[in-house]
Amino acid sequence: MPRQQESPASPSRGPFLSPSLIVPLIVGCALFMENMDGTVIATSLPALARDLGQDPITLKLALTSYVVSLGVFIPISGWVADKVGARTIFRSAMVTFLTGSILCALSNSLFTFVAARLLQGIGGAMMVPVGRIIIARSVSKSELVRAISYLTLPSLMGPVIGPPLGGFITTYFHWRWIFLINVPVCLLGLYLAGRFIENFREPDAPPLDIQGFILTACGGGLAMLGFSLLGTDLLASWLPPVMCVVGVLALLLYFRHALRSEHPLLDLRLLKIPTLRASVLGGSLFRVGLGAVPFLLPLYLQEGLGLNPFEAGTVTCASAFGAMFMKALASTVLRRYGFRKVLMFNAVLAGMAIASYGLFTSGTPYLMMMAVVLLGGFFPSLQFTCLNSIAYADISSRDAGRATSLASVVQQLSLGMGVTIAGLVLQISNHLQGHPHIVEADFWPAFLVIGLFSVASVPVTSRLPRNAGAELARG
Repeated sequence: MPRQQESPASPSRGPFLSPSLIVPLIVGCALFMENMDGTVIATSLPALARDLGQDPITLKLALTSYVVSLGVFIPISGWVADKVGARTIFRSAMVTFLTGSILCALSNSLFTFVAARLLQGIGGAMMVPVGRIIIARSVSKSELVRAISYLTLPSLMGPVIGPPLGGFITTYFHWRWIFLINVPVCLLGLYLAGRFIENFREPDAPPLDIQGFILTACGGGLAMLGFSLLGTDLLASWLPPVMCVVGVLALLLYFRHALRSEHPLLDLRLLKIPTLRASVLGGSLFRVGLGAVPFLLPLYLQEGLGLNPFEAGTVTCASAFGAMFMKALASTVLRRYGFRKVLMFNAVLAGMAIASYGLFTSGTPYLMMMAVVLLGGFFPSLQFTCLNSIAYADISSRDAGRATSLASVVQQLSLGMGVTIAGLVLQISNHLQGHPHIVEADFWPAFLVIGLFSVASVPVTSRLPRNAGAELARG
C-alpha cells in the first residue's frame, strides 16, 4: 500500500521556500530548542538548587530525568508517527515540550521540577526523531545533503549559545526565564509546521512490540532513576537499590525477549555487526565520560572556583567552538589514519582533556581555562564523528532505521549515566574528605573517573578490523 499523506494548505512557495530549505529549518527550530535547553540549564543548576532548597549535586536528577524520557520514548517515535501522522506527532511533541518548559519555570519543588523535565523529555523524544523522518520524506534525494546541512546548524549553535545565555539570565535576571525562551521558538515552529509540513503516514508499519516497550521503559527508567537517587535522602534508603535491581532485571528480560521476537523494539541482533557493535558499546563507554561534563564542569566552576553563572557559561561554551573547528578537519584525519586508529588514540586524548579540568584551581587564569576547555571539545567532537559514522559502515538501508533506534537509545542512556556516575563520585569524594558542603578539592576524583571512562572504550574499538570503515573514510 502506498504511503498516505495529508497535504497542508498550499501556500504560494517562492524560490526561497523550497522544501529543501523550509522543512529543515522548521525541524531546526525543534532541534535548536532541545540542544539549547540541555546546555542552558547546566549553568543554572546551583542557583536552581538554592531556590528549591536542595544540594546542587541532587539536581543531577534534572538532567537524568530528561534523558530517561528520551531513552524510553525515542524507540516508539517512528512507529507512532507512521500510525498517527508525522506532522500531527511533530506538532504534539512541540506542544508537550513547550508545556514542560512552562511547568519548569513555574516549579517550586524538586518533585514538580523533575516531573516537568520528564514531560519535556517526552516531547523531545518525539520531536527530533520524527522531524528527521519528515525531512527524509519531504526532500528529494538530490537535495538531501543540503537539507541535512541546514539541520546541523542549530545543533551546533545550541551548545554555543546555551551556556553563556543560561549564565547571563541566571546572573542578571532569574533562572526561571531560561525555560520561557522556548515559548516564542516553539510557537513559530508550530505555525510553520502546520503551514508547510505534510502529514505522512505508513499504514503497513509492523506491529508495535508492546512487551519490549514495557520492559525497556521499566528497565531503563527504574535503573537510571535508581542510580541517580543513590546517596540522596529523597526516598527511603532501601528504595533506590531496589529500583536499580528491578530495572536491571527488566533489561535482562528484554535481552531474552529481543532475541526471540520477530520485530523487537530494539533489535540487539544487529550488534553482531562489528562496526555497529564498536559504535554502540565502545561509544556508550565514551559517552558516559563526556555526558558528565555539562553537569560537572559548570558546577565546579561555580561551587568550587567561585565563578558566577555567566562566567561559568562562557568557559563551558568554549568546548563547542573546539567541536566546530574539529568538524572541518574530521574527514582529513579519517582519510589519513582510518577509523580504528583514530578511535583508539583519540579516546585517550579526549579522556586526558576531560580529566585535566580537575586540575583547575581558583588561581588558574580565566583564558587558560577557556583554552583547555576548547581543547576538551576538539577531541570528543572527532570521537563522536567517528562513532556516529562507523555505525552505518556495514548496515544495509533496510536495517538503518532499527540501527538508528538502538544507537540513539544507548547513546541517551549513556549520557544520562555519565551525569549519575559523576554525581555519585562527587558525593563519595565529599563524604570521604569530610566537607560539610562541596568544595574545590571534591571535584578532581570525579573528573578523573569520567576521563577514565573515555579511555575504557579503547579495548572495544581495538577489536575492529584495521580497514573498518575504509569506504567511509575515503568519502
